[in-house]
Amino acid sequence: MANKSKTKPRSILQKGRGKERRENALVYDYEKDLTYFAQVSESVKSLAEEELKELGAKNVAPEYRGIRFKASRENLYRIVYQTRMISRVLAPIKMFACPDNSAIYKNSKSIKWIDFISRKKTFAIVSNVSDSNVTHSQYAALRVKDAIADYFRDMTGKRPDVDKDNPDLIINLHIRKDMATLSVDLGGGALHKRGYREKSVMAPMQEIVAAAIIKYSGFDGTSALYDPMCGSGTLLCEALMVASNIPSGIFRQKFGFKILPDFDEPLWEKVKAEADSKIRKTEKGVIAGSDILEDAVNAAKTNLFGIHYGNSVEVLEKKFEDIESLNNTIIVINPPYGIRLLKDESLENFYKILGDFLKQKCKDSNAYIYFGDVQYIKSLGLKPEWKKILKLGQLDGRLVKYELF
Repeated sequence: MANKSKTKPRSILQKGRGKERRENALVYDYEKDLTYFAQVSESVKSLAEEELKELGAKNVAPEYRGIRFKASRENLYRIVYQTRMISRVLAPIKMFACPDNSAIYKNSKSIKWIDFISRKKTFAIVSNVSDSNVTHSQYAALRVKDAIADYFRDMTGKRPDVDKDNPDLIINLHIRKDMATLSVDLGGGALHKRGYREKSVMAPMQEIVAAAIIKYSGFDGTSALYDPMCGSGTLLCEALMVASNIPSGIFRQKFGFKILPDFDEPLWEKVKAEADSKIRKTEKGVIAGSDILEDAVNAAKTNLFGIHYGNSVEVLEKKFEDIESLNNTIIVINPPYGIRLLKDESLENFYKILGDFLKQKCKDSNAYIYFGDVQYIKSLGLKPEWKKILKLGQLDGRLVKYELF
């Protein structure tokens, strides 16, 4: 008699997106050990580690350019949907030795791309190369593109199109020390693009940096928060999303994990519904801001309007010097630096005036100020409680906390 306790038959087929696939076959690297990679800015890596653990990740291990972690499918969907600190989440599908460009093409061509997209879908390649014989990231990406195109051309006579702006599938190629990894971008694009920014003014703050400032401030919606130089309102928007417990991906139209062969639609709907059910109201007066420029105020109002309870955030056109007081308040500021400064005003004098305002009108408050140029920290005339490195694009900035008594 046959032993019926052996491994389940591997002939059960899963159908979807115009393809058939063995349901239990562990074909791709991420399926074998449920290990994923989070691309994270070095300056927020500790915050991202903490966040990953809170969202259910296991074996969280910081590495070069990010964090490797394990997660069940449920927790993976939760991480992608709710992370505020991670730039991209990648699912590795194949790792291989990469001594030259021909290895990129050969290994990329061997992947069963029909598991991810049909010929009528679109794709794009993002690549990064370091410390390797392969030195040109754009050419490396081109070899992956050619491999995918040739795979479909051999199968159907036609190839899918490349769409750099809004692709159905984003493939990430990372080559370091002659080892290459091909991964699927599970967010379907950069996760800092929340979807609420409809208008902006000069040099808007990147959303992850703003989220990090809100996190470092300790704001959770139980105390007042004010931004007296709000610009287009990124700090206010991130504060509102924290206070109202709004998932960072709530406005995202595409998720890359939906294109994975093992995507579980009912499980994703459960994760999303659970997260959305925890959205809560933020009362008026909890979050507020102002700016000297009318265009900035209008932009901030527009961006806030599209977020749940955005009408609870008051934004005024006002000079910070004209604010009567900000006592017992968490104050967050991204002040002018160089290109953001009004031309008839010197930076040193500006920071001196700001320091006087904080000393005189902000009793029993904590101020968290982002300095794009660290030389002006001393111009504020206040003793910092702490300083943290926080990079914003090309700016090697510092977030500085001041306790105001």
